[in-house]
Amino acid sequence: MKFKKFISMILVFLMISLLIVGCSNNSNSNKTSENNKITTTTETSVKPGEATPRNETLYISGLQWGPPTTFNPLSPSQTSLPLSATSIARELTFETLFMYNQLDGKMYPLLGKSYAFSSDNTVCTVTLNPDAKWNDGQKVTAGDVVYTFELGKKYPVSWSSNWNYLDSVTAKDDTTVEFKLKSDNKNPLMVEEALESVYILPKHVWTKIEEKDNNDFSKISSEVNENPVASGPYKVFYYDNTKVVLIRDDNYWGKAPSMWGKLPAPKYIVHNIFKDNAAGDTALRQNQVDVSQQFTPNIQTFGPNIKTYLSKPPYYMPGVIPWLVINVTKPGLDNANVRRAIAMAIDYDKIAKNAMSGYSGTMSPSLMLPLDSEQKLVDQSQLAPLQWKSHDIDGANALLDSIGAKKGPDGIRVLNGQKLSFKVECPTGWSDWNAALEIVASSCKEIGINVQTYFPQQSVWNNDMQTGNFDMGMYSYQGIGISSPWARAYQGMSSNGYAPIGQTAYFNYGRYKNSEVDTLLNQIPNITDETQLKDAWTKLNEIYLKEVPMIGLMYRPADFYTVNTSVWSGFPVEGDGTNIPPNICMDGYGIAALYKIHSSK
Repeated sequence: MKFKKFISMILVFLMISLLIVGCSNNSNSNKTSENNKITTTTETSVKPGEATPRNETLYISGLQWGPPTTFNPLSPSQTSLPLSATSIARELTFETLFMYNQLDGKMYPLLGKSYAFSSDNTVCTVTLNPDAKWNDGQKVTAGDVVYTFELGKKYPVSWSSNWNYLDSVTAKDDTTVEFKLKSDNKNPLMVEEALESVYILPKHVWTKIEEKDNNDFSKISSEVNENPVASGPYKVFYYDNTKVVLIRDDNYWGKAPSMWGKLPAPKYIVHNIFKDNAAGDTALRQNQVDVSQQFTPNIQTFGPNIKTYLSKPPYYMPGVIPWLVINVTKPGLDNANVRRAIAMAIDYDKIAKNAMSGYSGTMSPSLMLPLDSEQKLVDQSQLAPLQWKSHDIDGANALLDSIGAKKGPDGIRVLNGQKLSFKVECPTGWSDWNAALEIVASSCKEIGINVQTYFPQQSVWNNDMQTGNFDMGMYSYQGIGISSPWARAYQGMSSNGYAPIGQTAYFNYGRYKNSEVDTLLNQIPNITDETQLKDAWTKLNEIYLKEVPMIGLMYRPADFYTVNTSVWSGFPVEGDGTNIPPNICMDGYGIAALYKIHSSK
């Protein structure tokens, strides 16, 4: 009883303290009223347009290459720093229900406190954190979550495809949301991904915008949303043609003990807009950038203050596999042995060293990233006999000889009257990809397959891939994420993405079809037994290694996480025991780094 009384006294003291702090914060705030909406902005001695204090500012690079055009999550062109709602969503201004951690493959609470699927995977129930609030002071409720997902049914937004898997989203009470899965397309993996990729929006704000714009989506999606009402720890402070500046919301709900328990360390986050990578690299060397997300060659030469997540090569954690996608409808390339010979001939070690500046680890052919969370899903001993080595020219030549592909007078092999001569493409200016494809072409020449590189404008390449107007092309299907590697395999190999040549495909650009693959892809999301799941993934990878509809060329990080410790210290690195992933201090659970870093002085 004494203990309970003591706890009660502590709680009373904390409540009084919070009231005092709250009153203090209110007295230091600047409130404006617009359409009965109260918007609170944190007072600062710095005015918009003025320089922010260096010791309170985290400078980042590699995310913004031009002036922002919108802060509207419904816009099809989300080209501003705070917005990035991919498989690992950015959590600075807008927030998702949960955060993905690429290190352990788990979800961590944000607006959502917990979630659970029913035993038959037909319903996912999410409980919200009752402390969660919008930056105008109103509570984040289950009604906001339902409204947000319904927007995806009403308008063509980035999360509309979730309704392929959802039957309904219902508010059971203010803090409980029920996601009912479609019985004829049940996929809990994709529903889980929606929980960490869809920004939740305030219903009380966006219904007024819808009303003002007369439910005209072209108008609604064109709203700049310059001073967004959101739930995250940072607000838009100001922006111009040279920079984007965010300011910490000192009333952020996440300082509650139920979430982070404190505010993030930097008061300001600034992204200067550099003209190219070289300018960003110069700023990094001169201690003008603290966190860089851009390809920087030879990062190990940048000095002791510059660090990467891994202290040794490949320096960056793998997160994406750029693929050589093969159009399996093309004569010659429709032969799996030819595709396998190409895979055997490619010098992956040279790609990693020359094209990727050593940032890619040794390739282990499969559909999986070299992460424990994915590697544990397959039986390595069964895959090993099917996996090819780097630059196995003798093996590739022997395979082509065995199928009767003989060299003609020009040294190019001919199979069934078809000269094995192809074109391979990716966008011009993508220097690492361009260099990788030059190595592919050079490797193929050693086995009598003629490959010409072609680097068109990005729009041409994109159209070629979608319409099937290509022989081989470089492309990245989904990287890390809660639905991967399933989403990656689905995007690369599912016949649901098949479209006849000349018609637009939105995935499976190689036009690969295999009914056994489709069956496995349908089964995997609903398998709960670990042994059965491992059997299914191993079988799917065996088919991939035999059929070779695409070839992984390198591993790339989800984010190039390079940090400068001259002003800020405490950035997460491998082995520090924090379990905070290298997602540039803002994507998914990577935002936990903002609560860990501190001044270097």
